[in-house]
Amino acid sequence: MEHEQTIPEQRKEEESVPDPEPGAVDVAPAAPRRRRGGRALLLIAGAAVLGVLAGTVTGYAIQYDREPTPLAPLAQAGLAYPKALAPDEATTNKTINANRWHKTDDDLAKLLIDAPGGAKVEGAGYDTIDNTATLFEEPDSMLRNLVKIKVRRLASVTWSEGDSTFVVVQLLQFNDRDGADDYQTGQSSYMHEKKFAGNDGTAIPGLPSDLGHVWVDSEADEKPGYLPMRGARAIARRGDIVLDIHLVNNRGKVSESDIMDLAKRQLERL
Repeated sequence: MEHEQTIPEQRKEEESVPDPEPGAVDVAPAAPRRRRGGRALLLIAGAAVLGVLAGTVTGYAIQYDREPTPLAPLAQAGLAYPKALAPDEATTNKTINANRWHKTDDDLAKLLIDAPGGAKVEGAGYDTIDNTATLFEEPDSMLRNLVKIKVRRLASVTWSEGDSTFVVVQLLQFNDRDGADDYQTGQSSYMHEKKFAGNDGTAIPGLPSDLGHVWVDSEADEKPGYLPMRGARAIARRGDIVLDIHLVNNRGKVSESDIMDLAKRQLERL
């Protein structure tokens, strides 16, 4: 037998509120009671933070008591290295720095090109800074400049072909590329002037245009009683080495191909 549950209705308050007596002061309604939901949320959030901290501390405590996990062995842990040897009479700067040795660190004079067949070699080998400075119009100024830009070594070869053509091939090695760049750009900067080549020259194929040029004098130097002199020059940089080639012909006959061929040959040696 089903039982019906009866929900008693709330009785309406039959008593009416008495009207205020004349002259009575109105009383303001009471302020609503403050809700406590915000406080409950703060308590829940605080409990969550405490739970995370407690879990972290517990994890560290467990990990602290465990034995450390060994790392996986390296794949090439057993590489064999040659045993270091004590230096002896056969030890050289090259053998000590074998892995960092460049051929330009070897004998600089060996990197000079050979004189062509039939030419007479006037000299070959290393040069001194002061001797090189005498080849310029202002030797004292050039000497100070070479020291300032830290020239390291100088080597040259000089030859003559018959009684008309004279060639000087010089290599200047500096302590760094900055010094080589200073020399190469400085010497190239005035070659266009009339006093020197009098033209902008020609870039050497295979090099950026700012790293190598050849010049042939636009006009021969002619004076009464003297043979006409015409010169050519090549200046190029490769790394910390600058090649500086001078060619002079006292018959006034110089072609660009002559100086260009010398520059290309010397660059190949570097």
